[in-house]
Amino acid sequence: MAILTAVAVAARAGTFGNPNIHVDEQFYLYVARRMLEGARPFVDVWDRKPIGLFALYLPAAALPYSWSIWAYQALALVAVVATGWLVMRIAQVVGWGRGALAAGLAYILLLNWFGGQGGQAPVFYDTPVALAMLLILRGGARRELAAMALIGLALQIKYSVVVEGVFAGLCILWRHWRAGQRGGLLRRAVLLVLVALAPTAAVWLWYAAQGQSAAFVHANFVSILQRGGDPAAPRLALLLTLLGWMAVPVAMAVMGLRGGDAAGRRFVAGWLAAALVGVAVPGGWLLHYALPVMLPVSVAIAGLFCVRPRLTIGFLVVAALVGQGVLWSNRQGRGTPAAFHALAARLRAPPPGCLYIYSGPPGLLDASGRCASSRYVFPAHLYRIHESRAVGVDQAQEVKRIFARRPAVVVLRPFSPGERPEIRALVESRLASAYRPLPPARLGSETLQIWVHR
Repeated sequence: MAILTAVAVAARAGTFGNPNIHVDEQFYLYVARRMLEGARPFVDVWDRKPIGLFALYLPAAALPYSWSIWAYQALALVAVVATGWLVMRIAQVVGWGRGALAAGLAYILLLNWFGGQGGQAPVFYDTPVALAMLLILRGGARRELAAMALIGLALQIKYSVVVEGVFAGLCILWRHWRAGQRGGLLRRAVLLVLVALAPTAAVWLWYAAQGQSAAFVHANFVSILQRGGDPAAPRLALLLTLLGWMAVPVAMAVMGLRGGDAAGRRFVAGWLAAALVGVAVPGGWLLHYALPVMLPVSVAIAGLFCVRPRLTIGFLVVAALVGQGVLWSNRQGRGTPAAFHALAARLRAPPPGCLYIYSGPPGLLDASGRCASSRYVFPAHLYRIHESRAVGVDQAQEVKRIFARRPAVVVLRPFSPGERPEIRALVESRLASAYRPLPPARLGSETLQIWVHR
């Protein structure tokens, strides 16, 4: 634990206190802060992530803004170390005990490759998933039910866990089938499903009691199915980038799938396959979608250490160096904390009123202290092509409604692939008619435009 903690701190230290690690984390913290003020996700602030993800940010959101950044990153650090320890325990159960520490270190170091250096959803849900897999490997009826309950909790952090959940349930059923316990297999399957769905059902019932069942169902399930696709070229670029980054870790994991307990080895191989399917399902292929794959990859690294220790140590050194390179590149590309705080200070200046971030970091709402202009706070929901039929409102009509409320300040970044040109034109026409531009602000590799109401 001491080694895992020291390596995790060293690997992630470059991000501590940085409010601009990723727009997702900024949004999660913002929603948690609004929840403390009485807002309800899916109703007062719209998104399709499960409520459990925002709940994880509540302790941090209760603190002043600058402290809250450190707090959520500290919570993420705890989750990373805990998951690294669970990866070690799984490796030991499978029979790769000699490489267990290498496996735990691999998990910590590989997170930086795929955007897991902060508080992305998989950083948190990997912990219950890893514990669930450990319990399944150990066996026993109570452990199996506890494992599916953990899967259920993970589902309330992000629904993409469903693929690993199906794999976990099938492994449990297969074990009982092989043991000749086939009479009550259907009842057992139903019980496992009910246990896994219980947390989601409880949240649904809470919304239904408030008369918001339709809002919950649309945001959590319907909107996911209604998302479209981005243009082919940027999607292909994202896919190739993701495959390129995943190639070496996955190849190392496949090389490590030897030795140890045969049943355990097959379990890890199946888990890896399920995690890869989970990457393919969303279709967006953003880099952080690969984070769940690093769980079984890291376990298999323990097997690689048992047969090729020098190669494994070399891989860990490279993983550490590449991870730090990624952190440095992200810091330069997305903007330093100083640049972010300077921009927030500019947005706090008069005139008073709400802020509309058409495109740009949603964390500027928290940092500037201004109110939001819409319940659709995450900018991409109102301008991305793939969101045009998925957010429950007409994007153009919602943008018109926002400008009818006369937000005091509007922020937008340069046009990006996947953006609807007609929405961009609508925003620019409103700005030209009633707003004046301020000097642009540089944030990393982008130049943000700032407009204030005349």
